[in-house]
Amino acid sequence: MKFLDQCKIYIRSGDGGGGAVSFRREKFIEYGGPDGGDGGRGGDVWIEAVDGLNTLIDFRYQQHFKAGTGGHGMGRNRSGARGEDVTLRVPVGTQVLDETRETLLADLDQPGLRLRLLAGGNGGFGNTHFKGPVNQAPRHANPGLAGEEAWIWLRLKLIADVGLVGLPNAGKSTLLSAVSAATPKIADYPFTTLSPNLGVVDLSPGERFVLADVPGLIEGASEGAGLGTRFLGHLERTAVLIHLVDATEADPVAAWRAIRQELSAYGAGLADKPELIALNKADALTADAAEGHRAALAQASGRPVRLVSGVSGAGVRELMRAAFGEVRARNEAGTPADAPEDWAP
Repeated sequence: MKFLDQCKIYIRSGDGGGGAVSFRREKFIEYGGPDGGDGGRGGDVWIEAVDGLNTLIDFRYQQHFKAGTGGHGMGRNRSGARGEDVTLRVPVGTQVLDETRETLLADLDQPGLRLRLLAGGNGGFGNTHFKGPVNQAPRHANPGLAGEEAWIWLRLKLIADVGLVGLPNAGKSTLLSAVSAATPKIADYPFTTLSPNLGVVDLSPGERFVLADVPGLIEGASEGAGLGTRFLGHLERTAVLIHLVDATEADPVAAWRAIRQELSAYGAGLADKPELIALNKADALTADAAEGHRAALAQASGRPVRLVSGVSGAGVRELMRAAFGEVRARNEAGTPADAPEDWAP
């Protein structure tokens, strides 16, 4: 299944049905009077967050959604049927934006959340509604009101507690596969990961969190280099970032600074999130070389640096427990997981 995290669609609610002009005509009833029924209400357009979806790929093949038109009124005071509603089922974490992508209309960050985007038009009154002492035989009825229409953007932000960032080939996918049941594609060339991957890290029955791996960044990503920063929006809800630096890099400090610069250029609060720095592939170096890289990176960043290996598992469990500590601290503080909306494609 292909991954799609943003799309533009057209939605329209149903028109209301028209009222009827009718008079009762029966044998032996001289003055039957008006009996035209009202039109039915047009269908609404709803959006609902459901479990089991992790992409917006369904909206690539259908971009227009129209609710049903209300039925017209009929004689004998019969009202028209209500138009059929349309429900857009989207993954949890989907945001709804207006056509300009400047106004956030809804944020479906919990499963089961349901919101009406457009209301259907009211049905028109039949001629029964207009009868009275003065006008005892009205020969007019109201047409139904037109429905609403709009172009909207759907943008998916995956629900994850911890995010993995780093240069291509830093070992993010390998680490994700080592700590969870996720099976991302792993290869020895850059940009193996082309779309975000999620995995559930299960430390104990009461210690569990969702880890997100996004495609690697390179210098100039904020200006569109490589895959750009398009997928960084999936990390805006995370509590902490794990910054993986390849220990076999010639200059790990420069690699760390390149990613930090791209996070700052992207904005949306990513650069201000708690950061756990880890030198990956430490088992590929001698103990002295790995320690030298660790000390240099710790001095440059002003933060503790861990030596880990996604292949051998060295230091990985301790890194995951530190990440879970940040997730638990955020949950106990009750602060919103989502950063301020400041995204642009």
